[in-house]
Amino acid sequence: MTDEIVFYHNPQSRAQMAHWMLEEVGAPYRIVPIDFEKGEHKAPAFLALNPMGKLPTIVHRGTVVTETAAIIAYLADTFPQAKLAPAIGDPARGTYYRWLFFGAGCFEPALLDEMMKRPPPPRKAAVGWGDYNDVVTTLKTALAKGPYLLGEAFSAADVYLGSEIRWAMMFGAPGLKGEKVFDDYAARLAARPALQRTMGAKQAG
Repeated sequence: MTDEIVFYHNPQSRAQMAHWMLEEVGAPYRIVPIDFEKGEHKAPAFLALNPMGKLPTIVHRGTVVTETAAIIAYLADTFPQAKLAPAIGDPARGTYYRWLFFGAGCFEPALLDEMMKRPPPPRKAAVGWGDYNDVVTTLKTALAKGPYLLGEAFSAADVYLGSEIRWAMMFGAPGLKGEKVFDDYAARLAARPALQRTMGAKQAG
């Protein structure tokens, strides 16, 4: 069985986050482009892999992995030589999980609430992510200790949450761009060679 990762990708999707992670871990991968305009994400062959018809999706050693955070965590554990996740038993792994899941469970839904101008829930406590301002304040506090979410160590949590923060800054989400802690964090991420390779491939494509 080949160790090559089959990576279903469209540059205008969350697959960009997985692409960055693939470059960070140095995994052997092959890109399968998915054309949204042609409806390839809804083709039977792709839906057999991911019934949601969503990207990113990878296949590795016969196993399908979907959901951006899951893919990023899977790659960190499968390629430990990249040192992008604390080892099992290391107390820092708790902090790593915290921020990885914060991205999926709090930042992204709160960001979508803000960007789509959805009305707040009747009771803030009724939703797991609270509200956008709480989420941004929490991230600002975490990154103020920096330079990364785990302190000195860059991790897969930075790939995931960092991608979301950079995307939010690009589209003018309030409370991010212009704040030194977020501007400096985004600049550190942008300097990573793996991210630069990913962005270069996007522009070339």
